[in-house]
Amino acid sequence: MAETAPIPATAPRIATVSRRTAETSIDVTLNLDGSGRFSCATGVGFLDHMLSHIAKHGVFDLEVRCEGDLWIDQHHTVEDVGICLGEALARAAGDKAGLVRAGSAYMPLDEALAFAAVDLSGRPYAVLDLKLLGRELGGLPPDLFNHFLESFAFAAKINLHLRVLYGANDHHKCEAAFKALARALDAATRFDPRRGGDIPSTKGTL
Repeated sequence: MAETAPIPATAPRIATVSRRTAETSIDVTLNLDGSGRFSCATGVGFLDHMLSHIAKHGVFDLEVRCEGDLWIDQHHTVEDVGICLGEALARAAGDKAGLVRAGSAYMPLDEALAFAAVDLSGRPYAVLDLKLLGRELGGLPPDLFNHFLESFAFAAKINLHLRVLYGANDHHKCEAAFKALARALDAATRFDPRRGGDIPSTKGTL
């Protein structure tokens, strides 16, 4: 029986990103080899709820602290947290040697069903169809969920396709989408023991 190549020994896949602007002050720490622990305090409760799903269903450890100009609105907080989380993912993944690279997942939540596909390609793109109905969720306008996901995908340098196939309740649709995203990221960031330390690209770099 042929032996598979060993999983490469790597440094801990942990990254901390700090961002200070006139609009937000943010610290994010992401551990790709975590156990699903999270501590999220952005001042936006529904955003914290979605971030907790990324940690729990991605089996990542995630800590997010943000002080933003919420007296204006939630836009800068949501956008900048997405940027910082994306940068943390890119740094933690490193050169992506030995990784599966791509992942996808379906996730149901009651009447809603979502699908996510991600590729750690180094070429950022986001195609989103959350099918939200225009009502606020936890005080957040629906367009901010798209903005968060776009900001995250471009900062992480990943190709993200995220779609809600159907559903009636916007909370369920949004939650299913974030859980599907987390599970797709979990699949993509795992090590493939067949690769050894190989970069998963014919170009030799990602």
